[in-house]
Amino acid sequence: MPAKNYFITGVTELLFLSMLNRGDSYVYDITKTIEDYSEGQLQISPNTIYTVAYKLEQEKYISEYSKLVGRKRQRVYYHLEPAGRDYLAAITRQYRQVNQGITRFFERLNSTGEGDSL
Repeated sequence: MPAKNYFITGVTELLFLSMLNRGDSYVYDITKTIEDYSEGQLQISPNTIYTVAYKLEQEKYISEYSKLVGRKRQRVYYHLEPAGRDYLAAITRQYRQVNQGITRFFERLNSTGEGDSL
């Protein structure tokens, strides 16, 4: 039985805000780009992105606006606000620190022969 990927929940904000740091975008484009850039390793559902977007909008890190595409269809775009850029910088630093710590932990564990090789 495959294990649930609890890690993706923690990094979805980081990925979402990083996408918006490139420019305004909409949910389908964000989910597709994350999947493409990760070569299929990260598949985040649109519902997860909407949940994150709602939270980040409540915290004033992002804003949204609608744009007409075609004759009648509205598409909701998300925009990264200045407070969101600051938040992105902070969580990027935290992610890098945790990633380095985990890498060092497993390198040390594996070098002692006490752990499974990862």
